[in-house]
Amino acid sequence: MQLVFATNNLNKLTEVQRLIPSHIKLLSLKDIGCEVDIPETQNTIEGNAIQKAEHIKTKYGYDCFADDTGLEVEALNGEPGVFSARYAGEQRHAEDNMNLLLDNLHKKTNRNAQFKTVIALHLNNDLKTFTGICKGEITQEKHGDKGFGYDPIFKAEGYTKTFAEIALEEKNKVSHRGKAIQQLVAFLSNY
Repeated sequence: MQLVFATNNLNKLTEVQRLIPSHIKLLSLKDIGCEVDIPETQNTIEGNAIQKAEHIKTKYGYDCFADDTGLEVEALNGEPGVFSARYAGEQRHAEDNMNLLLDNLHKKTNRNAQFKTVIALHLNNDLKTFTGICKGEITQEKHGDKGFGYDPIFKAEGYTKTFAEIALEEKNKVSHRGKAIQQLVAFLSNY
């Protein structure tokens, strides 16, 4: 079986390749000649994942899956949510996003947050979604240099270190994306 993972984010691609069984050949957007940013114009994380998967299936004809992820912070009424990648602007700069989030949480005692990933799978003209959630909290400052995005300021429940301080294998066991991918893999194994 071969599937396209509809992402231009090489960090995500690396994470997911480690989770997908070896009998599934994972193709990148570059592999299929898609070098444009796929539209993400929906107002929900689920909607964006579905939109990206449908774009690849419709324009390129490949079975595929796409994900969208958001960081939802309780004290900020779920922000940045669907706007996580461009929270501080269209330049999609992780440092700017983290700095803005830390500024917006300044003097707030409630640091509860969760990462949410939705994967939309388009397989043989059927569409299925899988959702992974990782609860945790936002730290007061950045720690670590692994990972990407908000990893340096997110500490999962039960952990004393941020996602940017733990090994990728450990992160994949508890992360939102890891949980959603586990559901995807289980589905594909029984398909």
